[in-house]
Amino acid sequence: MSGASDVNAYDVVVIGGGPVGENAAEYAIKGSSRTAAIIEHELVGGECSYWACMPSKGLLGPGAALEAASGLAGARERLTAPAPDRGAVLGWRDTITHGRDDSSQVEWATGAGIDVIRGHGRIVGEREVEVGDRRIVARQAVVVATGSTASVPPIPGLREARPWTSRDATNMVEVPERMVVLGGGVVACEAVTWLLDLGVRELTMVIRGDRLLPKAEPFVGEHVAVGLTRRGVDIRFGAQISAVERPDVADTGYGHIHGGPARVTVDEGAGSAVLEVDEILVAAGRSPATTDLGLEALDIEDSGPLRVDHHMSVPGQPWLYAVGDVNGRVALTHMGKYQGRVAGDVIAARAEGTPLDGSRFTASADRDAIPQVVFTRPEMAAVGRTEAQARDEGIDVVIAEADIAVAGSYLVSPDYAGHAKLVIDRSRDVLVGATFVGAETAELVHSATVAVVGEVTVDRLWHAVPSYPTVSEVWLRLLEQLH
Repeated sequence: MSGASDVNAYDVVVIGGGPVGENAAEYAIKGSSRTAAIIEHELVGGECSYWACMPSKGLLGPGAALEAASGLAGARERLTAPAPDRGAVLGWRDTITHGRDDSSQVEWATGAGIDVIRGHGRIVGEREVEVGDRRIVARQAVVVATGSTASVPPIPGLREARPWTSRDATNMVEVPERMVVLGGGVVACEAVTWLLDLGVRELTMVIRGDRLLPKAEPFVGEHVAVGLTRRGVDIRFGAQISAVERPDVADTGYGHIHGGPARVTVDEGAGSAVLEVDEILVAAGRSPATTDLGLEALDIEDSGPLRVDHHMSVPGQPWLYAVGDVNGRVALTHMGKYQGRVAGDVIAARAEGTPLDGSRFTASADRDAIPQVVFTRPEMAAVGRTEAQARDEGIDVVIAEADIAVAGSYLVSPDYAGHAKLVIDRSRDVLVGATFVGAETAELVHSATVAVVGEVTVDRLWHAVPSYPTVSEVWLRLLEQLH
């Protein structure tokens, strides 16, 4: 027992008030008399609403719209500036995030019958959570939905220099003139895109590997690298930061420049170079937020992801669930929300004594049907396996691949450049992966997702006729190779 003075009981207690935890709580109690509480130590709505998906897409949209207009006669002539208005873009970002005011999210939770408890939640025993001096008992389930935090590599002087992480980049108040970005994944590539839009004059990307977006098909990184290089980005592959010096560092708050210039030593092959920059952005991955959750009380290691089964339950602890980034399965908001829906349905079924027979009680899409869009220019959209992943799994693959050069793409821009690829399981004649890169390809991925999840045969896909004239006509060009 914890000895805490104030005891409350709910059917479901969720630690973490982002969209993933919100989904789990809502699905666990809706249509019933069950009760739920969300415990949140920052803002209800979580990382996605205030520091990630929503502000980042808000920052990316205006530049993308201008680029789209600049490619079309009639619109191009009406443009008065090649770059978006910085103040207006940041104001739009603040509108999207409600100025980091979560009152509307709290109102939603209350309307859904979910109590919001402010503070840091720690598990202190089976179905017991502490928040300050308050002990909360969960009759049915505790759900951990604490997300992840940005990782800062142990490079000499880097942490002491107070580099920016994704939270600073999405909530930027000041725009540095010179920046170095560590990383070449999704966060890095999207952030570089809007940093250029907002006026960063010199930008260097330091990438340990040999391509951008390394988890995607190789052609994706090539297209994105070409787009960034044309805009003046210095991309250094096979490089790493070995040391950072920033004598005039200052804790100015996120989104502000953290003091004076920094000297960044970059090692490349046999040599090294020193860059003087106004700010450093570290976009080198994220770690599940499992520390200080009290997991040691359950003899569970409090570092690394909280492992779960396909019902989102923690093995050996049937009352404990983990959804979203914290379980390490896939770090995407929409997939975390999917897991939250599965967990909520499972909790509700177990509370009602209903068998877990239906497919809705098992998370499967977060293994081999994961859709993702990267809002770079050009943007990337993909679902399922890459060719390399399929081959590694022993799948006998058939590939259909083509540049996106159809009437619909020409009407988007006469200079349209894009590429598409389908990965087919030869033995079953079904789509197991699809990747698209190019303007307006984000809207192509859901059709591919439906085909992957539904295991639709290629022969049947031949009768899914794309509308003319749209970018989706590329589906016909790809299927013609397989017909």
